[in-house]
Order: sequence, then structure tokens, then C-alpha cells
Amino acid sequence: MTTATIAPPKITDKKMLIDGCWIDSASGKTFETINPATGDTICHVAEADKSDVDMAVAAARRAFDSGPWSKMNPADRGRLLYKLADAIEADADNLAALETLDNGKPIRDSKAVDVPLTIACYRYYAGWADKIHGKVLPISGDFHAYTRHEPVGVVGQIIPWNFPLLMQSWKWGPALAAGCTVVLKPAEQTPLTALRVAELAMEVGFPEGVVNVVPGFGPSAGGAIAAHPDVDKVAFTGSTEVGKLIMKAAAETNLKRVTLELGGKSPNIIFADADVEKAAQFAHFALFFNMGQCCCAGSRLYVEERIHDEALDHITRLAEKARVGDPLDPETTQGPQVSEEQYNTILGYIDAGKKGGATCVTGGGKIDRPGYFVQPTVFDDVQDDMKIAREEIFGPVLSVLKFRDVDEVIRRANDTMYGLAAAVWTKDITKANLLARRLRAGTVWINCYNVFDATVPFGGFKMSGLGRELGEYALSNYTEVKSVVTALGA
Repeated sequence: MTTATIAPPKITDKKMLIDGCWIDSASGKTFETINPATGDTICHVAEADKSDVDMAVAAARRAFDSGPWSKMNPADRGRLLYKLADAIEADADNLAALETLDNGKPIRDSKAVDVPLTIACYRYYAGWADKIHGKVLPISGDFHAYTRHEPVGVVGQIIPWNFPLLMQSWKWGPALAAGCTVVLKPAEQTPLTALRVAELAMEVGFPEGVVNVVPGFGPSAGGAIAAHPDVDKVAFTGSTEVGKLIMKAAAETNLKRVTLELGGKSPNIIFADADVEKAAQFAHFALFFNMGQCCCAGSRLYVEERIHDEALDHITRLAEKARVGDPLDPETTQGPQVSEEQYNTILGYIDAGKKGGATCVTGGGKIDRPGYFVQPTVFDDVQDDMKIAREEIFGPVLSVLKFRDVDEVIRRANDTMYGLAAAVWTKDITKANLLARRLRAGTVWINCYNVFDATVPFGGFKMSGLGRELGEYALSNYTEVKSVVTALGA
């Protein structure tokens, strides 16, 4: 890896994509997208509101109902997805730099994680495009029965700011493979990679209206998508609070299909028989990756009492060794938080942890430089009822909690409104699988953390969401099952 700081890409003001055309918003309004490492404006972006969403939905409806998309051979849809993956791969360095500039994540992560996983996701679903099919059913009587898996229709998709490029692929991949058309709203904090991928989609030959991108704000553009009567399905990734609003809007209009990937307060459990040093290294990664801005971050670290001091020592030293700085520097391991709002929220939680009686072992404040930088922070002596142990912080703040036995830690780990992910560290495979069975979470990692693959479904129990992203399971989000029964004979 080069050690030279990468020059930021040159950015011009951005328009929205509707029906294959790059246009200004109907109102003429724009908004700024900010470099979180400096607080400076990167560029101005067309700001969509209800009228722009109406245009985008109409374009997607035409492309679905009467355009070439609905008539296209599924294998040809797959070929377009393969072409898009190839175009992203050819543009990888530029997309990585855009992601880092707009989001603040270290360029080493954008290059090694976000871009490769994005490419893999599109290629995975490209392979599924001509393999989505129903079944012949053993019906009673003189009848022939089968099912068809048909695309749900026009899909509204609202993605978050923490993994903008990757979340676009998680949404577009299965939807496009299934034959749906899309209206996508990227997060207002991070619209640049979504717009660039849309450019690439048009360059490789996606028909007009199949993909539409409407940057804007949640209450206006996002709300218009969720409430639109001609949107057949909405997919949202973000906070649990906003997820509730999406469901309400969907229910009050046309009962559109809804999938939600929401928040988490994931328990990461280290038993005394684990490789403590390795577990501590992954505990650091589980929380501090992407500046703590991961829905599945291992923010509650449960450590068996007799190895607590050893584990805490490892974790503290790792936090103190983190290289916080310019995210375009390949040596940086932690960049800024995505926005001033998020920065202030995290500092508020740190203050609550101190006032609530937890021990701040390291970090505990802001970094005195331009941009939205927070010190890697570790709290010890955390109790389950503390605010920092109950609420999703979405920042570089780790809570360490002691436990004594299996039943106790299972009960405490499950004592949350969330259920997105969990992890178990032990050399006892029986114990590991016992916890995997009893932990109420959509993903349980055993002796690892943050292992993602396009083949493996991801989503949450309880208030962490509805439905699953990735794998074959995600295709069911974008298809309707139709039963066809034919009488045999006269």
C-alpha cells in the first residue's frame, strides 16, 4: 500500500437522475455535501422533494410496466449487472476516494472493504437474475399447479450514510436481478458515490427509468417515497425511529411491502477459555471499524470476570494505538464522524457515560483539529441500565461489562430492544452453539466479527428490522409469489 496521502478527486456540482436524464430539482434548490475531515463544502447537489419523487416514480413505473425492462430476458438483466460490476471495478480508485471524501472513512477501508464487497454483491445478484423461479406443486385432483416469482414492481430505496456505496449494492443488486425498477434516495450526508454508480449504470446500458436517484432529505424526499401510492415496495436502512415512520407512511397509503434494516446494540461476549488477545483485537475491530458507525457494532463487550483485566488491558492499548487523522492518508485507521450532528451526539453520550458512573479508561473527548474527530473511547465498570449500555451511540465508544456465567450473560445480552448481531468467543464449541441458539439476534459470529459475504443473509430480530438483506433471502423482498392452477382434461 502506498504511504502517500491521496489527492481528493475533483468534484463538480451534481444533478439528480430521472428517466435517464441528469436534471436539476424542480424547485431549483440544492444542498451542500460536506467533507467531514475539514467541515468544508465539497459541492452542491440537486435537492429532491415530492415533485421530483413523483417524476422519478412515474419514470420507474413506465420502465416497469411498458418499457424494455419488463420484457427483457432475465439473463440480459444479469449481463447488465455484470457490466455494472466491471465498470465499478474499473473505477475503483475514484469511487474509494469519493467515499472517503464524502463519508470520512479511511481510504484503506474504502479500498479494501467497501469497493470489493460492492463489486462482489453486484456479481452475486447478476448470477441470480435467470435463476429466480417457482415450483410445480403436487395438487390433488385433475389440475396442474405451479408458482411464479414475479417482480414486485416499483421499489423505493432509502440508504444510510455509513456505507453509502455498499448499501446501494445491497439494495440495487436483488431488486434489479428480480426485475424491479428503482427510485433510490441516498443519505443527504453522502450522495456522491450513489450518483457516480448511477452514471456508470447509464454508461453500461441500463434502460431509461430503470434506476433513478433523487438526493434529498428524509422528511421531504424520503417521506415522499414512503408515502407514494405508486411505489410497490420500500426498503430502508437507518435508525429504528425513522423505520417506524416509514412503516406508518407505507401502511397509510397502499400497504406497500416494507423491509427495514435498523439499529443495534450488539453484545460481543468473551469467555475465559477464549484466545483473549485475539478476542480483544476483534473486539476493537467490532466497535471502532468505520469510526463506530456500524449498525452491528459490538458496542456491549461482555468479558468473563476472571479475564477482565487482561482483556481490558489489550483493548485499551489498541484504542490508544489508533491512528486518527486525514482519512485520505493510507496510514490512518480512524477518520472523522460523518457530520457535525453525529459528532455532537457522540460527545453527548460520552458525557452521559462519565456522569452515569462508568470509568473512562481512555479517550473521552474530541480531537482538537478541524473536522468531526472523536477520540477512541473505552468505558469500564459499565452497568446494563446505563444510557451508554442501552442506547445506540453509533460512534467510537466501547462499553465493557463483566459477567460470571453462561445463563447470566445470555439473559443480559438479550435484555435489549435490538437484535441485529452478536458474537461469542470461546474454544468450547458446545458452549458456542448453545449461545448461538439462545441469543436473539439475526447474526451470531463465533470467534470472529464483521464477516460479511453476499451469500449470507443479514438482518435483525425485534426492533432491529424486518426482512433480510443479501443471499437468496433478499430476493423474496423484491418478488411476489403467484399461484397458477389449470384444469386438466375437458
